[in-house]
Amino acid sequence: MGYWRSQWMLLGRGGRRRGAAVLVYLLQWCCIVLSETTQNSPGSSKSKSSLGVQLRLQHSGQMLIDNGLLQVTLSIPDGDVIGIRYNGIDNLLEIQNEENNRGYWDVVWNWPGEPIKYDRIQGTTYEIVTQNEDQVEVSFVRKWGVSSNQTVVPLNIDKRYIVRRGCSGFYAYAIFERLAGLPDIEMDQVRIVYKLQNAKFHFMALSNDRQRVMPMPEDRVTGQPLAYPEAVLLTDPINPELRGEVDDKYQYSCENQYNRVHGWICGDPPVGFWMITPSNEFRTAGPVKQDLTSHVGPITLSMFVSTHYAGKEVGMKFRDGEPWKKVFGPVLVYLNSVSPEEDLSNLWQNAKEQMYIESETWPYSFTESKDFPSSEERGMVVGQLLVRDRYITEKYLWGRFAYVGLASPGEVGSWQRENKGYQFWCRADRKGNFVVNNIRAGDYNLYGWVPGIIGDYKYEGNVTITPGSAINLGILVYKPPRHGPTLWEIGVPDRTASEFYVPEPYPTLMNNLYSNNKQYRFRQYGLWERYADLYPREDLVFHVGIDDDRKDWFFAHVTRNLYNYTFAATTWQIVFELETVKETAGYVLQLALASVTESNLQVRFNDPAIEPPHFTTGRIGQDNAIARHGIHGLYWLYSIPVPSSSLRSGSNVIFLTQALAINPYQGVMYDYIRLEGPPEL
Repeated sequence: MGYWRSQWMLLGRGGRRRGAAVLVYLLQWCCIVLSETTQNSPGSSKSKSSLGVQLRLQHSGQMLIDNGLLQVTLSIPDGDVIGIRYNGIDNLLEIQNEENNRGYWDVVWNWPGEPIKYDRIQGTTYEIVTQNEDQVEVSFVRKWGVSSNQTVVPLNIDKRYIVRRGCSGFYAYAIFERLAGLPDIEMDQVRIVYKLQNAKFHFMALSNDRQRVMPMPEDRVTGQPLAYPEAVLLTDPINPELRGEVDDKYQYSCENQYNRVHGWICGDPPVGFWMITPSNEFRTAGPVKQDLTSHVGPITLSMFVSTHYAGKEVGMKFRDGEPWKKVFGPVLVYLNSVSPEEDLSNLWQNAKEQMYIESETWPYSFTESKDFPSSEERGMVVGQLLVRDRYITEKYLWGRFAYVGLASPGEVGSWQRENKGYQFWCRADRKGNFVVNNIRAGDYNLYGWVPGIIGDYKYEGNVTITPGSAINLGILVYKPPRHGPTLWEIGVPDRTASEFYVPEPYPTLMNNLYSNNKQYRFRQYGLWERYADLYPREDLVFHVGIDDDRKDWFFAHVTRNLYNYTFAATTWQIVFELETVKETAGYVLQLALASVTESNLQVRFNDPAIEPPHFTTGRIGQDNAIARHGIHGLYWLYSIPVPSSSLRSGSNVIFLTQALAINPYQGVMYDYIRLEGPPEL
């Protein structure tokens, strides 16, 4: 993705090694040696304890697990995390909250056609799965029955926690199972929530360049509500330096591929609380799906399923008694500390180092659930992706830094809406060589896309993974949609609108984290309102060959605010010249969209009033990326035939109308537009 610098280099890590021969990969994979040394073990900490792991049942309906580094207190039989004692702090979690409102799993779901329900997952029985000096694993199970409360999602859920010797943290995962014959449901969100002490944790870190002192929860209460509940202007914050800033949890969203470690820092004593996600295999909708991380509370999330930046299209739908099972996690709640004399930034650096260790040791060998396969029970796929587009070059192109992944069988590009299965992705090297490893056994399709090239690749057959399999697919060739030579183009085909003009925010509605960072300027609040400021009377007109899309193409095609909460459709124009038009040949407009929210995009050629339009998408899109400060949502590609009779020699105009105008957040973000001429022999 053009606008994201690779913060951790996880998907691209080891890129130099991928240039080696495929045989080397197979030998390396077959010769993996699992290190059990403390230095490289998952969950390891710089400060070690020789104490074994101890479990104690309390008379108050609580379970305490202690490994000498931390103590975790769980409620029985609910399985909520109600206490975390570490480095002299009796409880890192918010002690003013009720015990069931500190560390918990929850689900958002609904019966088809009915309002959503909120279900906080609490067990009804518990079991000590493993108990020895090296490890304790406990299970909290809730089984659904016809007599269950109507707010309880009809699934069997097994929540699990693991505490290990020498591990400065604890692991959490859950097995969700739907037995055959259960009623139809829809499920839009699955997550873990941790609410930390707001008197202790004030500094949040998401990446190297997204770190800041955060407002207090009280600041949001005393602040001025903005256009939607999540956004608040801080008018009288406890920390006066934050006065005049906007706080909105969606400003801290992140793509799955980079959402590997985030959390909070306490200054006194110096303690870090981190959510580490070692793999994306259990998350939905692929590596570029955006989701929430941490935000004011202080709250840290682990998002497994959500409709954020995508809409109900990526929500789970179960029909006709369909059985299903999926393991979410494990993820690691990692705790670290430094001496008072040390720089607090060392907590962040150490958390990143631990994230690398966790990722390198995935899949974990210590989980006790039979539903979590070991590395020996998984397989791998290697190959090389090339691109064939004779209008770029007669030679084959390397699939430079392509995204290549395995997901459930489906149509081309279906991976970005897939939600029930597992997905396994990697980044190819500059020559298109790819290695997808640690793949669970099963049947998959192999998908891919190449930054700088439109469209989606799909391997023609199923890929069947068996335990220990190592599949070499050899050279794969992607032939992207192409009708004829490029006459002109607008944008860069990278599935984002980041290359277009993102305006400065209103000075009174800024988040100072992004005030001097153009890379993240799109995260600022209220940018959709700037369109009317820049185009107060007439809509955008772009002259091909004259205007610069980096300066003259607004990042979002939004509605026009007529005020009094009234909005109007907007029509953008692309003006271009054609020396001649071949009357017996057709043209094609390649139209790639990076985001769509409740829109109907109509395309007309040289006649702004013709009905019906030459092309219309119909009503599509629910990703809400404009309001939620995302520079992309789901990807859409249309290859629109253009009859030569619709064009003329000389000046031409394409009219792009976003016809639905009910609210300020409706609209589209364009990824890339290209007009292709007739095919050349």
